[in-house]
Formats: sequence, C-alpha cells, structure tokens
Amino acid sequence: MKTDTLKAQLKRTLRRDLWIAVAPATLLIAVAFAVTFYFVKPAPPKTLVMALAPEEGGFNYMAKRYQKFLAQHGVTLELRNTKGSVGSVALLSAEDSGVDIAFAQSGTTGGKGQEVPEHVASLGSLSYVPLWVFYRGEPVDDVRGLAGKRIAVGPEESGTRALAMTLLQANKVDTAPTELLPLDRDAAIDALTQGKVDAVFLVSMAESPRIQKLAAVKDVRLLSFNRAEAYTRRYPYLSRHVLPRGVFDFAKDVPDQDVVLLSPNALLLAKDTLHPALAYLLMRAASEIHGSAGILDKTNEFPAPLAAGFALSSEAKRYYASGVPLLQRYLPFWAANLVDRLWVMLVPIIAVVVPLGRAVPAMFLWRVRSRIHRWYARLKEIEIQLEEDPDQEMLQAMLKRLEEAEREVNRIAVPIAYAENLYFFREHVDVVRRRLTRRLAGAPEHKDGHPLQMPA
Repeated sequence: MKTDTLKAQLKRTLRRDLWIAVAPATLLIAVAFAVTFYFVKPAPPKTLVMALAPEEGGFNYMAKRYQKFLAQHGVTLELRNTKGSVGSVALLSAEDSGVDIAFAQSGTTGGKGQEVPEHVASLGSLSYVPLWVFYRGEPVDDVRGLAGKRIAVGPEESGTRALAMTLLQANKVDTAPTELLPLDRDAAIDALTQGKVDAVFLVSMAESPRIQKLAAVKDVRLLSFNRAEAYTRRYPYLSRHVLPRGVFDFAKDVPDQDVVLLSPNALLLAKDTLHPALAYLLMRAASEIHGSAGILDKTNEFPAPLAAGFALSSEAKRYYASGVPLLQRYLPFWAANLVDRLWVMLVPIIAVVVPLGRAVPAMFLWRVRSRIHRWYARLKEIEIQLEEDPDQEMLQAMLKRLEEAEREVNRIAVPIAYAENLYFFREHVDVVRRRLTRRLAGAPEHKDGHPLQMPA
C-alpha cells in the first residue's frame, strides 16, 4: 500500500513539474498565434458575380469560357445580365450590388472628360471589339455621310450607343433630320436587311457569325473609316485596324476590299475589393482564353494593360510585370492560396515555438534538479561540521540527518531520462557517509575524504 501511495505521489509531482514548465509556454504560443492570426488574409470566396451585356461585344461567349475555367479551380461564376456596358459599370461600382467583376467596352465610361466610377479597377484589355457600321445606299467614307439617315445606334446604357453617339456628335450629325433609333443588335440587323433603317452601329468581335453573315448581304455596305487615324488621336481608347479583303469568305470575296475599322477594347473590370487570389486567377483565365490569335488579334497580344480609362489594379500591374505568382505556378489554386495565407504563421513558429522547444525541456530539467540540489546544502553543512571535530553524539546526529536526506531524495519523482542526477546525489551521500562512519569508528580519514563538490 505504501508503495502504491508513493507511486501516486511521484506521479502527481511529475505532472506538477510538467504543468509548471509547459503551461506558460503554451499560453505564450497561444497568444503569439492569436496575434499573428489577425494578420492572416481572409480566404477568397468560392463564388464570383459578373455583370455583362449578353448582346454586346461577344461578352456572353467569353463569359461561358470564364465559367468553365473558374469551375476547374473550384470557383463558381454567376452571370448577371445588363442592358449594356454603361449598366454593367454602374452595377459594378454600386457598393451593395453584389457584383464583383464585369465585362465592359472601353470608352463607355472613364474616358477623357468622363467621370471615373469609384471602387472600380481594370484587370486589362481582353480583345479588340470593332465598331461595325453597316449601311445601305451610295458609298460613304465616314459617319458624316450618314447625315439625315435612319440609324440604329443601340439601346440605352449600351456601349454601342455610347460610342455611336460620340462619333455622331463629333461630326454634328446627331440631330434632325438624322433619326436615331434605340434598337438592340438583332432588331437592328433585321431592320437593316429589310430596309427599315439606313444604317446600324454594332460592336462585336470580328469572329462573330452575325457580323460575317451581314457583311455578305447584297446591297449592304461596310463603312471604311478614312479618318480612322484622326479618331484614335482624339479618342485614345480607340485603335485603327484593317480588315483584309476576303478574310470572311475567300470564295465569295467578303469583304470585297480592305476595310479600315475603329475598335474599342473589351475590358475586364473588378471591384477594388476583389480578393487578390481571385484577381490573379482571373488574369490566368484571361491569358488562356484571349492569348490565341484572331482575325484582328495577334498571338499573346491579350490580355494587355492598354489605356482604357480605368486604372490597373495592383495585382494586374504585378501580373503584367512578373507573370503568375510563384506559388500558383507550381501548386493548385486553393493550395497556393492556403500557403500564401498561412505563411505568416511561420513568424510565431520561428520566433516563439522553436525557442520554447528548447526552453521547456531545460526548464523541466531545472525543476527536477532543483528538487535534488537543495539537499546538497545539508551535505555541505555536515561536511563543514566534520571539520569542527564533533563528538560521538554529534556524529550520530549528523549520520541520522544524512540518512533522512537520502530518504527524502529517494521519494522525489525523477523521469528516467534525468535519473542520473539522483544517482549522482546518492554517490555523494555515500562519500559523506563513509567519512562519518570512519569518524565514528575512530579511524583516520583517507585522502578521499576531501570536501564535497556539487555537480554542475
């Protein structure tokens, strides 16, 4: 029973020593991680909402490709349709709209003399989306030749209408007798082919089947901008391109001559609060989707940081300067993002956990040793008294005190890894005991009766 009681006491003592050594370290580690966690970036959302005009600039086709790419990386892209680029940008800039990104046409807003919407940044230009002016009648070489005509300029809030009105107003042909009709894309094409309007303004990619089909319609002409260079100087968001003869249909020679086009750019816009990881993922999507060559686009020409009236986001600037972040080059998106978010946790690990990993065992060893070493004071006291030539009664009392110290030390809980300290003490007790025994027997001390040296 006494043995069981002693074992229980030893276990309690050992647990207390461990707790005293580990508890402060655990608290310090917890505080360090709690403080560091404050600086950990939030995880990116798994859903993005995009605003776009489905009938404008081929945006609906592009959005479907973005949906597929993002889904491969665990991100869902929801589409919210608008009437046009103007509406898309307005929705994106509204704080409570829930829209994260948008496709828009350059020049729609944010251009020279136009107010730049707040909280909106650009991730870059994605492609050229030319302005197509189809008309009936005698050949004209500029929009000023459309004065007095019935012109479909696109619905309100559309990028097509915004660009059409810019050019018509610049040429002062936006007022009577010119008639401007707010028809959408399909209605405008039908009206032109049926002779109900004289001209239509459309903004779309050159690869659009509707554009190529309309270009082949008999009695419908495609306007070639002879003053295109002048327009690009006045409106920096426009660029001049030449549509080569026959590029739509070699057999039918459509178009039957080179056509000079004016082209805004398709833009990928984002709220300035967009998570950086998603911004980089969208840039990767843009490179994959828009990097190939087209009728007007060259290989790897897009995405590009072209002037578009919106400031580039910081992530876009870094992407165009340095490419994909290092982690996303070698790790899946979510793994790279997790590492990027949690690397800051290395600070408490290096600054706190590693040093404490060394300090805690040392503290525990100190606790064990201190419980033994305090009995060395009694051994030293007995040795000093031996030097004072004590009588037999005093020697007996000293021997009794020595044995008491040995019994108390034997009751101390000592892990096996630190048991050497206990056995060192016992050896030193034997040294003092031999000296006492010889003195009690009246025998002279040998040279090994030197004063006791405490272990380090």
